[in-house]
Amino acid sequence: MTLLDAQDFDQEKERRKKIKLVMIIAVVVIVAGLLWWFRFWPEEHLTGKFFAALQKQDYKTAYGIWQHDPDWQKHPDSKPIKEYPYGDFYRDWGLGSEWGLIKTYNVYGASKCPSMGGSSGTGVVVDVIVNDRVKHAQVWVEKSDHTFSYPPCDLIFR
Repeated sequence: MTLLDAQDFDQEKERRKKIKLVMIIAVVVIVAGLLWWFRFWPEEHLTGKFFAALQKQDYKTAYGIWQHDPDWQKHPDSKPIKEYPYGDFYRDWGLGSEWGLIKTYNVYGASKCPSMGGSSGTGVVVDVIVNDRVKHAQVWVEKSDHTFSYPPCDLIFR
């Protein structure tokens, strides 16, 4: 094939290729944005279930969510239950706790802790507005096993 045998330039075909490329880039950017926006959704959803159980005053279910073990009563001698027993949990989250009777809650946001000695851990701090109070409740949700604990850092959510 010589230069004189080259095919004619198809402007319509090139326009379709350009539109296809722009659409692919737009879809990739939108999907990446949505993945980033909802990156903590599993932990926020689990925290919502935890506070819903507290709101219903179903403290045993809430403790099961905290420990990520709905059958926690069947093996009370396990290490996590011995480290944070139900009595301590009830003292921290029950009617006589700092939060009292939970009438309303709103999962406000989630974030990782800023770097702590080179490692920010593998969990997420979830911020919850309880009973429209100025002070927010915060819990740490471990990403790997979905257990709860108290956050290793204090974050301010705006």
